[in-house]
Amino acid sequence: MLVVNEKIDLSAERYNRHETHDDVEFILSVIGEQPKRVLEVGCGFGRILLALADAGHDVTGIDVEDGDLDNLSATAKSLGINNVHWRKADAVHDDWGSGFDVVVLAGNILFNIENIESAEAYKKAQELFVQKADAALVSGGHVYIGYSPFAPNGRTLTRSGQSCADDGSIFGTWEYKNDDGSVEINSITPGSFDEETGILRFKKFTERRTPDGKVTKEETERIKHYATLEQIHKWLSDAGFIIEIECEDFDKTPINDDSCDVIIYARKK
Repeated sequence: MLVVNEKIDLSAERYNRHETHDDVEFILSVIGEQPKRVLEVGCGFGRILLALADAGHDVTGIDVEDGDLDNLSATAKSLGINNVHWRKADAVHDDWGSGFDVVVLAGNILFNIENIESAEAYKKAQELFVQKADAALVSGGHVYIGYSPFAPNGRTLTRSGQSCADDGSIFGTWEYKNDDGSVEINSITPGSFDEETGILRFKKFTERRTPDGKVTKEETERIKHYATLEQIHKWLSDAGFIIEIECEDFDKTPINDDSCDVIIYARKK
């Protein structure tokens, strides 16, 4: 299935330290209460990062979006959260740093790697994320992976499905409202899926509306690689990880042939 989270307002007026979300609660439970050095890759505007910092962990976030990092900076300052650090970085091409106890790959980031131009490069980037997590961790450290790939043909993480038709219809739509009053509306087509390669190709349409009434539209071709659970297991094993927790949801339901989502918490040897 496709999971699209609307951008959450983390301004000082709206952010509630006692408000939690399922993934945040789960990550906090597996990390434990003892303060740890945590790196979140693709931290965005800090929904997870600030919650981990608020719980007492020393956290660092990297993201490529200036706007999200500005939002994170302002919110952390307004809330008086000092044990949080951030920097702009391209997760594929830039260094992640080292010495961390936990690396968080949440928000379906393995399926939402941006600016990848070829199918083979996308698959390599997914494996690279696992390798970079290993390099960033201390011995005995852990990586958290939340992976919810979108396969419109009904394929699960362990079983193949039928080919989907590219009929050009709109599959999903989501909207962002920016601080300047502008609105960005995004939609995607179901696309076409190659069962053998695991590559999904689809179109994304973006419409931007400014407060003065100006409207711009953009159409782009997109690709994603649908990694199977077997592939993820191999990437983790090759990088030297031992899986300690693997389930399909935050209630720790075991993986089965119908599972479309996976949560993994793995330890570096």
